[in-house]
Amino acid sequence: MLNPQEIHSHLEEHLPQYLDLLKSMVAINSFTSNPAGVNKLGDLTTEVFAPLGFQAQRVQARNPEFGKHLILTRPGKSDLRIGLISHLDTVFPPEEEIENDFRWREEGDRIYGPGANDIKGGTVMIYMIMDALRAAAPDILDEITWMIMLNAAEERLSDEFGDLCLEHLTRNALAALVFEAGMRGDGFFQLVTARKGRATYTVTVQGKGAHAGSNHPEGANAIVQIAHTIQQIAALTDYSKHLTFNVGAVSGGSVVNRVPHYAEARVEMRAFDPHVFDAGVKNILALQNQVEVSNANGNYNCKVNIELDNRTAPWPTNPGTEKLLTIWQEAAAQLGISVLREERGGLSDGNFLWHSIPTIDGLGPYGINAHCSERDPKTGKEPEFVSRSSFAPKALSNVMAILKLIEGARHKNGQKRHSIPEKFPKKGCAQGA
Repeated sequence: MLNPQEIHSHLEEHLPQYLDLLKSMVAINSFTSNPAGVNKLGDLTTEVFAPLGFQAQRVQARNPEFGKHLILTRPGKSDLRIGLISHLDTVFPPEEEIENDFRWREEGDRIYGPGANDIKGGTVMIYMIMDALRAAAPDILDEITWMIMLNAAEERLSDEFGDLCLEHLTRNALAALVFEAGMRGDGFFQLVTARKGRATYTVTVQGKGAHAGSNHPEGANAIVQIAHTIQQIAALTDYSKHLTFNVGAVSGGSVVNRVPHYAEARVEMRAFDPHVFDAGVKNILALQNQVEVSNANGNYNCKVNIELDNRTAPWPTNPGTEKLLTIWQEAAAQLGISVLREERGGLSDGNFLWHSIPTIDGLGPYGINAHCSERDPKTGKEPEFVSRSSFAPKALSNVMAILKLIEGARHKNGQKRHSIPEKFPKKGCAQGA
């Protein structure tokens, strides 16, 4: 019979070496636009997982300025497979790490460093799960085909990596498990069950240039027009529908003695609900027909163009994710932990997978301040960190949930059930979750 206390003891006993692995990963700058660093981290990850029986495949990202995606496969005896999703890249250029002295630093329960929680801590969590299964349930480890998929350019999200995952996982995949950091509280943690979709737009206005002193009436001010359009875009935000528009960058004109002939803005839109998302796209594109600025003579109207640059569809609440949430809740409850749902505004690779494979996210350790490298004691600004005490309890919960997932698939297929206790002992299992 599998003993959760023994698994937890194994995880705690080996925590120093897990954290040594994390330290080695954090020491490698893997900024998305540093392909050499991304590939170096891929080499280390390949080396670490090889003794666990994983074979590596590298796939160059479509953009040659990025590194190589990494696929680690451990073939199993059955047709069943499970995908474990992480990524190699971070958002921190080497210069930023140096400028802010942002590096591995341990302070109490906190471990600071580039990617400590987003998402190198998640990759270490995957390693902990595989290591625990090797120690406690080697027959189950050998039964399943495990596929660890690491995106080389997740921070520049596109559907390319999602397509790669689907190519390898759609056949007989029980789940796609995404190891972005998860939130926690006293006696509970949260898993991500939905994420907003995101669309980005470029708004351009063609005005009519003119001398601002001697020929002002002939000019049609592109900046004034884009200011009107920006207000219209901002008004499309509807918090009751969790629909937001953000005008993130604006530029235009050239010199102050010229009526500006050109202006540009960059906009992003986010929403959870696919219908709200689609309506948002339709409504912002309709604004290019609403022009308010002309020259004084009325013989030239500004021209507004709104172009949809890219879109990533929402990951809404869905039956596949809900089933996985129930499994994780049941496994955690037997450990004395509560699992709550979180609908997160940011995107992950799960946005590209949920519609084809049951997907759940937030399976990594607890950590906050992702994408922040600054430290300012006066303002309380803290850089990204991960909680040391969250690793073993979260890994144990993930292991027991994965075992329950596999047991359910076996039962469905009429295979012999593995011996897993109906009620796990609570002692020593629930601390720090």
